[in-house]
Order: sequence, then structure tokens, then C-alpha cells
Amino acid sequence: MTVAYSQRSYQAKQTDVKADWHEIDATGQNLGRMANKIATLLMGKHKPGYTAHVDTGDFVVVTNVEKVIVTGRKNKQKIYQSFSGWPSGRKLLTFDEQIEKNPEKVLMLAVRRMLPKTKLGARMLKKLKLYAGSEHPHKAQQPKPFTVTYGQKAELEGK
Repeated sequence: MTVAYSQRSYQAKQTDVKADWHEIDATGQNLGRMANKIATLLMGKHKPGYTAHVDTGDFVVVTNVEKVIVTGRKNKQKIYQSFSGWPSGRKLLTFDEQIEKNPEKVLMLAVRRMLPKTKLGARMLKKLKLYAGSEHPHKAQQPKPFTVTYGQKAELEGK
């Protein structure tokens, strides 16, 4: 049986993948919905040549991370915990306290939990660059502005 060329499956190779740069402004964006779009860009699921076992994703630069929002009462009820390893070394911070102390960690944790829990996922997370202010040192890479939209007809923009 012969198979037409159009019916063959495609497997991306690491040498064939070209990573683009995307810039996202987090001002007034919903934390979970924005993290979902960022995880999609990091994994490369927005590209037609997506292959699950190859890092086909792009670099993502996110600015104004401290201006991200959450809905409802999550700013008071959402808890971030850390443990020092010592007795009674458990530290609890609310969303508002964590945004004041380290705003980049909030978005990094949200995106990390949406990526694969493998070495490949760790490699994808390294391509995420988070900045609390509006300035970033990646201007030379000329990142394309990427808008995050929501709704039934929302699709990834900036292709």
C-alpha cells in the first residue's frame, strides 16, 4: 500500500526548530488565563509543527508582572507556602503579600504548573523571562508584541 506524501506524519527535530520571541504586557491581565497562553507559547502548541517530545516553543518576555489581577477574593484567600526545612519553618503568604515581595514568582509558579513535569518542561520554563517593570534587557531580540484575548472566539494572536 502506498501512502500519499500529504498523509505522512511530521516529527519536528531540534535542529529544525527556530524559536521566536514574544513580548506580553501583564497590565490588567487575569493570572490564570495569561499563564495558559504563555504555557502554550512555551510548549510550541501554537505552531503547526508541534511535536510533544521536542522543544518547539518560543521565548516569552512578560513585563509589568506586578499589575496582574485575580478574580474574586483570591487576592486574600490564595496562599503561597514555603518551607525552610527547620522545625516551624513554614512560611505562608497571601497573593497580595507575594505580589509585594516577589511578583515574578506568582506568574512563574502559575506557568510552571501548566508545563510538563519533565526535564523538557524545565527547559521550556527557562525560556520564560519575567520583569516587574516595563523595561527589559531583551530589546535586541526584537520580540513581537503578543496580545492575550479571552472569549469563545479567542485565538492566539501575533502569529
